[in-house]
Parts: sequence; C-alpha cells; structure tokens
Amino acid sequence: MKGVTVITHPLVRHNLTRLRDERTGPQEFRRVLSEVAALMVYEATRSFAVAPLRVKTPLSRAAGHRLQREVVLVPVLRAGLGMLDSILQLIPHARVGFIGLKREETTLRATSYHQSLPPNLKPFEVILIEPMLATGGSAVAALDLLAELGARHVRVVNLVAAPEGIRRVRAHYPKLPIFTAAVDRRLNRKGYILPGLGDAGDRLFGV
Repeated sequence: MKGVTVITHPLVRHNLTRLRDERTGPQEFRRVLSEVAALMVYEATRSFAVAPLRVKTPLSRAAGHRLQREVVLVPVLRAGLGMLDSILQLIPHARVGFIGLKREETTLRATSYHQSLPPNLKPFEVILIEPMLATGGSAVAALDLLAELGARHVRVVNLVAAPEGIRRVRAHYPKLPIFTAAVDRRLNRKGYILPGLGDAGDRLFGV
C-alpha cells in the first residue's frame, strides 16, 4: 500500500511471532514489544531532516549533523506505553505527549478522555505510537488532535495494521507515513484484527 512501510527485518518478524502467540505472558509480552519498538524506530526515523553542525574533537574540527527539528513522541494510551521506553532510549532528548482514547465497543467510535501535548506542534517531528491500527478510528482521532495543534511532520509507528484501518487513515491523511510490522487480513465483527494478537493493552498489562 502506498505510504505504508512494512518493516520486514528478521528480528522484527521473529519477535512479532512471539507477540502473536497466545502463550506469551504479560512479562514477556512487555519485553518483546519494547524490543520490536526499538527496531522499528530506526526505519521510522530514517527520513528525519538533518542540518550541518561542526564540532571540535580532541584532535581536530569535524563536520557533523544534528536533527533539524525537535522530536515529540505521542503514545496512544494505554497500549502505546509499551513501545515508549525503548524509543526514548534511542531518542532521549525527545519530548513526550499523551493521548488517551477509548473505543466504544458497540459503535467502534473513539472518544478522547485525556490529552497532554505541547501547545504548538508545528516545529516538531511527531511520532504517533499506536500499536494496533484496527478500524483506524483511534488513529484518526489522535491525528485530528495533533493537526489542531499545528502538527505538520507526523508519522505513525504501528505494530499490526488491518487494511480497513489503513484505508480509513489514508482517506483523512493521504500523505501520512505509516510504519508497521505487519498488514493482516481483515477485521472481525468486533473490530479486532485477524489474525492480530488480541487486545495489546490487555496482554501488555495482564488486565
């Protein structure tokens, strides 16, 4: 699909299989999810703009680079928290915002219950961390909040996506880069991804 990068690194594929396995308990699920997030963020940040910077080494001056824009990481609560820490280890200077969304089980519509974000996102590179892109409702609701705050440089890091969710996001944000470890078959009647890995939040926290 155009604009969707499926990350096929062998370690990502190996660890995604462990996450899918129903025998994987919460402790291992948390650890493996963190490992996958760290691997995925390398690909997701590959196109970050850089600016030249000269520094002085102990021996001489050297030409180098710095990120052109500051970074804001925005996990969608609660499952997005499982991917946050390992990404922060790679981008320790990043700011962190939070978006809390709850999906109504009958209508499958996403409603916001929490928002903690910088007031102006225009100068930043924003990484929206949304492990499951199912119906796309939560992702679109989160992206709408980011757009209201001026975000222009946004990308989504996502573990497993459904074609229906991708199409919905594309209908609202056709140029948005999406990075995922897998595009699965479809959604079931309850809006869960098949084969998916179940409810990521429940498996992450054991409730």
